[in-house]
Order: sequence, then structure tokens, then C-alpha cells
Amino acid sequence: MKKTLVALAVLAASGAAMAQSSVTLWGVADAGLTQASSAVNKKTQLTNSNISSSQLGFRGNEDLGGGMAAHFWLEAGVANDNGSGGATNTNNQASGNTAASNGTQGLTFNRRSTVSLSGAMGEIRLGRDYSPQFWNLTVYDPFGTNGIGTNRMFNAATIIPGGTSGTMVRASNSINFLYNHGKNATYAAGNEGFHASVQKYYGENASNAAGNTGSDGNGNGIRVGYNAGPLSVAYGNSSTTFAAGNVKTSNLGGAYNFGVARVMAQTVTDKVGATLQGKGQLMGVTVPMAGGTFKLASSQYETNAAGNPTAKQMAVGYVYDLSKRTAVYGTYARVNNSGGSATALGGTTGSANGSSKGTDIGVRHSF
Repeated sequence: MKKTLVALAVLAASGAAMAQSSVTLWGVADAGLTQASSAVNKKTQLTNSNISSSQLGFRGNEDLGGGMAAHFWLEAGVANDNGSGGATNTNNQASGNTAASNGTQGLTFNRRSTVSLSGAMGEIRLGRDYSPQFWNLTVYDPFGTNGIGTNRMFNAATIIPGGTSGTMVRASNSINFLYNHGKNATYAAGNEGFHASVQKYYGENASNAAGNTGSDGNGNGIRVGYNAGPLSVAYGNSSTTFAAGNVKTSNLGGAYNFGVARVMAQTVTDKVGATLQGKGQLMGVTVPMAGGTFKLASSQYETNAAGNPTAKQMAVGYVYDLSKRTAVYGTYARVNNSGGSATALGGTTGSANGSSKGTDIGVRHSF
């Protein structure tokens, strides 16, 4: 009888422990038809991730007691227009790019792969994670750095070589500390009140690597912000070391939800090496409308290179919600170049001081 009671107690304790752990599978499938043109050529293609990044993810939590918890997060980018996976980078340098390009290889957990511990003071994450300053680029953009409407600052590499390399969006081999930070429906990144994140990442080169590249791919980033009701504001900064010239970026963004519309703005400064510098700005708005969301954004980016290459873009779009998980959408964007800039949309070829335009039309489903 005693043995039976002991066995039942063990089973009950085991069940309680299991109940304190959870694993979630989720994903997004977003595909659409993209048509674009420039002064040089035209291009029509089936594309993915036009309003939300297509992805497949696994995440889990375990309650450790005393207010502590353990977490894992494995998130893979999916090119669902052709069934392949997204490219990753192993060391925050060009040498760490995976052999196959984005959308031509197998599945990798390129979007995020972390293990972490959290408690009352915050969360410590280890692995490949988002760079803190990236959140401002996407949170304060009506198009969320997805699709043909993505702001010009996010596409800065077209006129500031190296300006978006390595760690603009994510960093591998990183250690992160996050305070009052979490992805949620109200603010996207950072919870109510003051929030902060600090990141250190490593290129993992030997100290005596050729060409003084031992520190290449090493860097750090921070983001601090404040959310209160309809107001959201944050500052971000990052710096990555390269023998050829360090890459630094800083940005400031904010938004205010008036109920009938959410207005947002951001400003960005990039610096590559000792002299090359780029600056960008965005103004945008989202408006709940007829069962969906209307989006409008104006952005520009310019550098101090000869002629001051400048790209200015207008984007307008509408997302209609068929349900909580399924939506159809349409986006139109046009970019105008000056000062020798030659940016183009939708994979077309740009021409100096020319223009380019394009559209996305598609469907997104999340699960």
C-alpha cells in the first residue's frame, strides 16, 4: 500500500513538473506576385515575406521556480515561393555567409536560435539573435521592413557599401541582456514602461589573423526605450569592428496612436570607416480602414559620397483581414534617385538618377 502511494505521489509530481513546461510550434506563410520596372528592365516574380516574414519556429519554456524560467527559440526563414530556406551568417563577416544564397538552400534557423534564462531582473540570451538597433527600423515603419514598401534606410547597402553588412538585422555568437523586453501586440518590442537591451557579439577570429582581422565581426549594440499607452519611443546604436573600416549605426524612432491613425517617424545615421556617412529619415502612418489597415510611408537616404547620392521613396499599401490569421494585401512603391544614386525595386537594375516602381499583391496566413 505504501509503495502504491509513493508511486502515485511520484507520478503526480512528474505530471506537475511537465505541466510547468511548454513547447510551441508556429509559422507564417506569405507569398505574392511582385512586378517592378526601372529605366533598364522589368521583372515579374513570385515572392515571399511581403508583409510578414515567412517562417517556421519552435519555442519552449520551463518554469524553474522562484520567478526564474528557461527558454529556447529556434526560428527559420522560409522561402515558401520555392520551398527553400533562408541564408544565415556564422561569424558576422562576409566569410561567414552560407554557401548558398537566400532562398536557394535548405532550412536553417537563420532568424533566431537562442537559449536563455529569465528572472525578475530580465533575460540573458545566448546565440543568434536580433541586433537591438534593428527593432527601430522595423517597429517604426508601416511596412515593417517587408516587401517592396520597405524603407530606404533598410536598403542602404545599395548606396553605402558595407553600411548594412553583417549585423544590421541579426548577430551570431551573441550574448544579450534584455530588461522588460518582449515581442507583443501593443508595442512589438519592449513592454509597457522603460525597457532596454544590451548585446555583445563575436566574429570568433584568432587574435593573430592575417591583415589585422582578428577583431572583425566583433561588436556591440544597445536599445533603450519607453512605452506608455499610445506613445512609443526608442533609441538604438550598434558598432561592428572591421579592419577595412568599422560599421556604426544609430537610430531614433517614435510612434503615437491617435486611435484613428498611428503616426510614426524615425531617423538613422550610418558610418562606414573614417569618412563615409549616410543619413535617412522616415515618416509614416497606419490607419484602420474597412476591415483592414491602410499604410503610407515616405523615406529617403543619402550619403556624403561625391555628388551626395540620394534615394527618395513613397509607398502605399492596404492589408485586408479575412480572419485573425489570414489576410490579402497590395503595396505600391516608387523610388527616385539623384546625385548618382541608382537604387531600384523588385530585383530590377537601377540607373544613375533614374527611377523605379513596383507592386506586391499577395496573401499571408499565420498558424
